[in-house]
Amino acid sequence: MSLKNKTVIITGASSGIGKSCAEEFARQGANLVLGARQYVTLCEIAQEIEKKYAVNAIAVQCDVSREEDCKQLIQQGLITFGSIDILINNAGISMRALFKDLDLVVIRNLMDVNFWGTVYCTKYAMPELLKARGSVVGISSIAGYRGLPGRTGYSASKFAMNGFLEALRVENLKTGLHVMIAAPGFTASNIRNTALAKDGRQQGETSMDEEKMMSSDEVARHIVQAVINKKRTLILTRQGKLAVLLNKLIPAWVDKKVYELFTREKDALIK
Repeated sequence: MSLKNKTVIITGASSGIGKSCAEEFARQGANLVLGARQYVTLCEIAQEIEKKYAVNAIAVQCDVSREEDCKQLIQQGLITFGSIDILINNAGISMRALFKDLDLVVIRNLMDVNFWGTVYCTKYAMPELLKARGSVVGISSIAGYRGLPGRTGYSASKFAMNGFLEALRVENLKTGLHVMIAAPGFTASNIRNTALAKDGRQQGETSMDEEKMMSSDEVARHIVQAVINKKRTLILTRQGKLAVLLNKLIPAWVDKKVYELFTREKDALIK
């Protein structure tokens, strides 16, 4: 499948995997609708992409936790380009706190962004995606397959996203709509820096060794190629693939290994 002149909507496009996906789709000749809360940064990214790749890119300020913002994002893409071929539900936030210490507003915030943001954008894009026999993609996580300690809200939101997209895929087996769940595994990005602490404030620094992780640019290359090939699922990194496989086969053993892994993070929450 050629992506030239296709219209791609990407949420959370101002940094990390979203920004890298914007670059990679543009490299393939696609026109872009970029959504994020950081509007000034988003405008700069759109301008740079247009100059570098000779494609069209627009920036739309969008908080995906707000249904009306998601509706406007989709409508602006349709008004500008006349069609929507691919939706990348990438916007997301993380958290780091034990559930016993957690303010429940944190879980609500994560569900609003990670789950409801995907639902809202997909709902309003569906008529055009069905017309185009296009693709809807959810940028999930290994935490959507395997619950992680200190990330109860994050895991819950990604499990919810996965269930929503799986059901959507089955509903559309005969319509031509392509539905893909992408689970990048640990990726070097700012998601841990902006993760919410127990009181809902951003923790401000990563708790893990970012240098050993897959780069967001490499993740984006895999995602775009998987969209071209219309893959059903995309699970990245050796560690991620093993975690998903072994969690099906020997879940109790994986419980212990996940526990051990998270005792080694900086300022570990579990000992």
